[in-house]
Amino acid sequence: MIKINRERCMYCGGCVGVCPANALTLNETMLTVSEACNDCGICVKFCPVGALEV
Repeated sequence: MIKINRERCMYCGGCVGVCPANALTLNETMLTVSEACNDCGICVKFCPVGALEV
């Protein structure tokens, strides 16, 4: 499952838009990863600040 570095995350929502499994949700300043995550890593590559990792 994807891990979120909350200190680095700017909550831009870009990862939410690129997730093919719709496993990421952004509610104001809280990014969450659901069980639907299949560890494809697309969001990790997309994150401009490197806040996500597999």
